[in-house]
Amino acid sequence: MSRTYIITGAGSGIGKAAADQLREQGNVVVGVDLRGAEIECDLGTSAGRQQAAADALAMTGGKVDAVIASAGISHPVPATIAVNYFGAVEFLEAVRPALAESDAPRAVVVSSMSSLQPQHTPLTEAMLAGDEPASLDIAAQLAQDPRAGGLIYASSKRALSRWVRRESIASDWAGAGIPLNAVAPGIVLTPMTADLVGNDESRAFVDAVVPMPLNYHQPPESIASLLIWLASAENSHCAGQTIYCDGGSDVVLRGEDAWSWADERVGEYFAKVMGGAQ
Repeated sequence: MSRTYIITGAGSGIGKAAADQLREQGNVVVGVDLRGAEIECDLGTSAGRQQAAADALAMTGGKVDAVIASAGISHPVPATIAVNYFGAVEFLEAVRPALAESDAPRAVVVSSMSSLQPQHTPLTEAMLAGDEPASLDIAAQLAQDPRAGGLIYASSKRALSRWVRRESIASDWAGAGIPLNAVAPGIVLTPMTADLVGNDESRAFVDAVVPMPLNYHQPPESIASLLIWLASAENSHCAGQTIYCDGGSDVVLRGEDAWSWADERVGEYFAKVMGGAQ
């Protein structure tokens, strides 16, 4: 059965790979990007996001079954915050009411394995508080120091994964029957990463901070296929997850035990539940 998808970042890279696959399967796809898509807009501004959402829904006749938010940039500048976090969140929230009308609504965003790397807590918290002016101010301060500028991208992706986890179980998402999830790639071979892997010195640095023991750097199709499944009707119960499709970077960085840190909190939850049941 054909479904209708809206994809941000559809002009290149992962978004384009997802759009191409979905169209080949006979689905309707409306792409949103700065250039090279059906809807050309700037997701770095609130006005651009709102107009993009309105234009995309107008193009689909108000019908949408799934949204894949893959637009993003990686520069150590405030615009990275505006596009990566607020561009995804505000766009998703703008189309959510229409999405909820689908028989099988789905939403998925592109995070990054950088969400596991060092980030700037005040910046991350400002994003999660929905304070875009404060977030941009903090990012501008970080951008003045080359050593701190790299925290901007990681913070944008940490905040995005946390937003997905927080909102996924809320009434607007889970309560409306909309699975909301994220995919976190490693180094994907796209125009955005061309400079990072373009010479031996840069590539060696990237491989040190983004270790990928399984199959090394990945094609965009490896992420697109996972996004498509998460955005499909078959995904009925996966909620709030950031799935690290990163060649093993997550395991290298966090080790084999990614659970014990939460044992105390989970224990407190069960104690509360069992206590209330007595």
